[in-house]
This record gives sequence, C-alpha cells and structure tokens, in this order.
Amino acid sequence: MLAGAALVGAAPASGAQSTRTIAPGVQYSEFDIAAAKGVTHAHLLSVDLRNPHVRIGLLHPGAVAARATVSRLVGAQGAVAAVNGDFFDITEAQHPGVAATGSSDGPAIANGRPLKAAVPNGQRFGPALPPGTTTKDVLGVGTDRRARLGRLALTGSVSTLQGRLKLGGLNQYALPQGSIGAYTSDWGSASRARATCGTDTRRAAPCSRNTYEVTIRNGRVIATAQRPGSGRISAGTTVLVGREAGARKLRGLFKGERVLLQHRLVAAGPQVPYTFAIGGFPVLRHGTPLLGLDATTSAVRTAVGIKDSGHCLLLLALDGAPRYRSGLTVAGVARTLRKLGATDGFNLDGGGSSTLVTRTWGASAATVRNHPSMGVERPVPNGIGVFSRP
Repeated sequence: MLAGAALVGAAPASGAQSTRTIAPGVQYSEFDIAAAKGVTHAHLLSVDLRNPHVRIGLLHPGAVAARATVSRLVGAQGAVAAVNGDFFDITEAQHPGVAATGSSDGPAIANGRPLKAAVPNGQRFGPALPPGTTTKDVLGVGTDRRARLGRLALTGSVSTLQGRLKLGGLNQYALPQGSIGAYTSDWGSASRARATCGTDTRRAAPCSRNTYEVTIRNGRVIATAQRPGSGRISAGTTVLVGREAGARKLRGLFKGERVLLQHRLVAAGPQVPYTFAIGGFPVLRHGTPLLGLDATTSAVRTAVGIKDSGHCLLLLALDGAPRYRSGLTVAGVARTLRKLGATDGFNLDGGGSSTLVTRTWGASAATVRNHPSMGVERPVPNGIGVFSRP
C-alpha cells in the first residue's frame, strides 16, 4: 500500500478488456497485448480534448530539480488521472561527490510558462535516441487545445556593459560545453554542480575545473563564486553558471553591474504556442513508425498517442507485474499506438517509472492502476496530468 494511493491488484485474463469513465471526457481501459516475448498488459487513458471540461497540464513537485510520486502529484494538483513523464537524472555514479538532481532531460512548459530547456543529447539519462531525434523533442498541447509533437530550443541572452552573452541553458542539470546557464527559482534548492560535468557527447566525462557563478538580483550582479553552489533561489534572482569559455565570459562581470536577462523556448517553425509541453522522444509520425526504432529490447514502458487531428490523447502505461514484465520494444510501442488509432506517438520514461494513476473527482486518494515494476511507485520529476471539471 502506498501513502495517499492504492495499488490495484487484479488484471483481466488474457484477451479481456475493460473500460470505464473516470471523469467527463476521460476514459480508462486495460487490455492484453500479444508481444514477441509474451503477453503484456496495458493500461490506457483516452482523453477527449474537444470536451471543454478537460485539459492537460504538467505535473511537477514545484521545483525542476525535485521528485515525487505520480499519485502524490495527482492529489496535490487536483488531476483526475496521470502518467509519469520524461527521462531524468537519477544517478551520478560517474561523478563522485556530485549528487543526482532528479531533473528531467527535455524541455518543460507548465501553464504556458517555460520551466526548463533540454540537456545536450550526449548527456541525457535514458535509452539511445532514435535516429533524427533530439532531447529538444516534445509532446505538447497548444492554446488551440490540440496535441502535437514539436521541438523546443532555448534562445536567450545576458546583456552587459561589455556586450551580449548567449545563454546555453535554462534550469537544466547539464550545460553544453563552453556555455552559460541560467537558474531561477523554478530550479529548486539542489546543487548546480552537476551542470558542469560531462561533455556534449559523453555523460560520464569528468566535471569541468573551469567554472564560475554569478548571482543577479533585480537586474544587478550581487555575488560571484568560483564553483556552482546550491540552495533555494529567491524570486527575482537568477544564478548564472558558466563552464570553460562561458566561465571566462562571466568573470568579466563585476558586483553592482547592471545586467539584462532574456530567455524563452522557441518552437521549430510556425506553431500555436504551447500551454503544456514535456520531453521524451517521438516514435510515430503521420501514421508511420520512425526508422531505426529499437526492435530488440523489451521493457515496461509509458507512451502517448495523438489521434483525431490532435483532439484526442492516448496515455499508455504497461504493467510491471512479474507475469507481464517482458513488456514491449520501442518499435512495439509505435505499432501498438498505431493500432489504437494514433497518427503520432511519443515515448516517455519506462521501467520502474511507468505509472498510470486515476482519482475519483473530489477524493483525496489516488489509485495506481498498473503494477510499478519495483513494487512501489518511483518518485519522478514530472508527469502528464489530466484535469476534468464535473
């Protein structure tokens, strides 16, 4: 039994399917899938975005560098259902003395506000990306209430007396080599030291010894330090962390200097602005699975399908009970989403993170519908929340 959540135990027999309405515009189903390595069991939320009572939002524990269980996030934010979200920085065994941040790999937008940008491809924590995809890929819902796949890149600058410095990161656990990253109150209190470890192509590479940190409050430099620090960042304050060339540029700033910061996440091509976005990687586009998807490694997985021209969202989580734990390959996930009617599909974190939760409207406790493969829910940095007014 989980604090604030109940684990359901029974699953339908092979081939059986059950469907129930969770809330207006939200249905929950479970069914079996015959896979190459045996039968796996699937849990599915079908979300009708045409329903004016329904919306999709980012679940997160109030800080980018923090984690909580999906059931706790559902209860805290008042969602009626949810699945876990993006891959994240769960361990730092390669960097002694540097703690894992718990922060997600990709971009995140909550209620139309950017929370973070993407780490470099070579720094991400998770399985290899399919060819042609990147950590900047997102699943999102726009102001038009339609779901879509996209790509979000950071654009930002630090304007000083000496000129304009380019920003290479926003509230992310790993910065590109030679760059400057901005950390705001959204980051939380976790150490920023991990940001200067690894390289753009090798996560396990040593931490940089050439670093510098500048604290800016109300548009002026108020403090500097040779190493990235930790602790809560107050509203109105931004901490700039530089590595290599970025560190050398930050050393040119002095206390009291006026600084103007600008940053935003920009979608590739003309698109409707996102109200919600989360990282992962695409597996299905326009009804066709991406080339080069892993068709060998089976695992418990979480994924999202988009159907009906973006007006319907399918949130899929596999069951981690021992009898079903063989799961699906990434290629198998793409095929499954297509069979369910999706034209586009997006893969999220899986394994011990895979969780699908529902909550009766008005109830304080949530129900974990699948069996987490570790036996208990794993705390995660974010999730996809389904909200429905009665």
